[in-house]
Amino acid sequence: MRLSQMLFVTLREDPTEAEIPSHKLLLRAGYIRRVASGVYAYLPLMWRVLQKVSQVVREEMNATGALECLLPQLQPAELWQESGRWNTYTQAEGIMFALTDRQDRELGLGPTHEEVITSIARDLIRSYRQLPLHLYQIQSKFRDEIRPRFGLMRGREFIMKDGYSFHADESSLKQTYAAMDLAYRNMFTRCGLAFRAVDADSGAIGGSGSQEFMVLAEAGEDEVLYTEDGNYSANVEKAVAQPPAAEPSPFTTYEKRATPGTETIAKMSEFLQCSATQIVKNVLYEAVYDNGMAVLVLVSLRGDQEVNEVKLQNELAKLAGQYGGTTLLALKVPDAEAQSKWATKPLPLGYIAPDLSDDYIQATKTLTPKFLRLVDQTAIDLKDFATGANESGYHVVGANWHTHFPLPQVVDIRKAKVGDRALHDASQTLQSARGIEVGHIFQLGNKYSKAMGATYTNEQGEEVPLVMGCYGVGVSRLAQSAVEQSYDKDGIIWPVAIAPYQAIVVIPDVKNAEQVQAAETIYTDLTQAGVETLLDDRDERAGVKFKDADLIGIPYRIVTGRSLQQGKVEVVIRATHVAQDLALADVVPTLKQWIAQALSGSAAA
Repeated sequence: MRLSQMLFVTLREDPTEAEIPSHKLLLRAGYIRRVASGVYAYLPLMWRVLQKVSQVVREEMNATGALECLLPQLQPAELWQESGRWNTYTQAEGIMFALTDRQDRELGLGPTHEEVITSIARDLIRSYRQLPLHLYQIQSKFRDEIRPRFGLMRGREFIMKDGYSFHADESSLKQTYAAMDLAYRNMFTRCGLAFRAVDADSGAIGGSGSQEFMVLAEAGEDEVLYTEDGNYSANVEKAVAQPPAAEPSPFTTYEKRATPGTETIAKMSEFLQCSATQIVKNVLYEAVYDNGMAVLVLVSLRGDQEVNEVKLQNELAKLAGQYGGTTLLALKVPDAEAQSKWATKPLPLGYIAPDLSDDYIQATKTLTPKFLRLVDQTAIDLKDFATGANESGYHVVGANWHTHFPLPQVVDIRKAKVGDRALHDASQTLQSARGIEVGHIFQLGNKYSKAMGATYTNEQGEEVPLVMGCYGVGVSRLAQSAVEQSYDKDGIIWPVAIAPYQAIVVIPDVKNAEQVQAAETIYTDLTQAGVETLLDDRDERAGVKFKDADLIGIPYRIVTGRSLQQGKVEVVIRATHVAQDLALADVVPTLKQWIAQALSGSAAA
């Protein structure tokens, strides 16, 4: 392709809308163009990258025996109502674009396709002889993000590979799940990415277990906790670990003490001359379910720990049925305005105890009359601890569960953090890294098949629910992640496997016939040899061309400059800026060798 004939416009300054390096570079280099908030056009160079990523994904999926298909982006609300996720996606998370057609039928633009594929399986799968079955697609998805940002990282329209498998039992599911784990590692390795597979929360997708694949980058939105021995890694939302051991309690008897001005753990610890590890703090939340019922949740945990709200949401979602609901819509810490709607008297904020009286609640038809009391595992082993006294300006010390306070329902809702001891080996402590989620695989079990009546007939002639898995790769996000992981002050450094072109031939002076002729010959020979090549034949200064070549990140640059007088051209490796002169006859075989080595290195990494 000749740059003179291409839609090719680069920018010298960073666009004001861009926040992270990869977003700035993709805009400056002419790969993408913003059309609306969170909506981008993929320009020719970017589309080639996306096609290459898609092909790698497609090849690895096909190698596992998965079958490619294409599902509708427009989905009827009834399917989502069957699964119980319509309210979650349109109200609780609010990420689905929902609309009404001219017949007043509710529809949504698909952020994911579990419901559609399950309805197809319900109609077409009848017998165990048809199982296992694995279908996948690569297409655009839609999410109504509250705050679209970072370009293709968190947009409202994006390209994704999503796959769904159907099985007779959990054993078969686990085999496919393991095959997907390997296929995903192959995908990201072939794309030239440094990544880490981590345990993850299943979120609104659901299921018994899931694993994320994180591209390691400082701009990553996710925090990954891991051990240096390589035996544990998890998204911070899912991570579990042992906190540092609690210090001995200085209190020997139970008593109530005046503690004015100690509303925070830090102030309380200093006033009482005790470690935060010997304090039980109590945090109040308000949970709202999809039937409108609200529940006030009192969470107790060790004073030096923080609540993991994702874990808390998961625990509360399990309890939806107890309150007449099916889905947790919202979870928040009630502010003064919210408290005024139900509190019968001012709350002793900063001094709350685990047994805060239920008579603080003015019950209504949409508010349960009792606190839901939960205690994290970090707090249950404490002896002679300090906590609130349910009276402003006072705490109690020397307290114990069962003796002074009833033990609430025990759950794991603390946020693991750097320095915690690993469960598999207490000598290993958690370390932290930032990551960009580019893939996620789930063991769904029968969550959707049960809800939607998708069954098959087993060998005994019984109708039983299908067992399912699902597997996603963010194709457009992966492409930008590669840039976020590999760039320098001059621009993008694409891995050879997904670069839009493998080489670029630059003519420093298009008025020099010798340079033009040599460039044309090299361009033709490289193209015929199967090397994807750009020819920069624009009537621009040499410096502009060199800057553009660095900016767009093509792996190898061939310059038909002064060295032509010796029958040579300059070849520059973009990743290292190492330059060398090659004889004209050596250009094609040398580049073919370098490219083959780069591709085989990615495949074997």
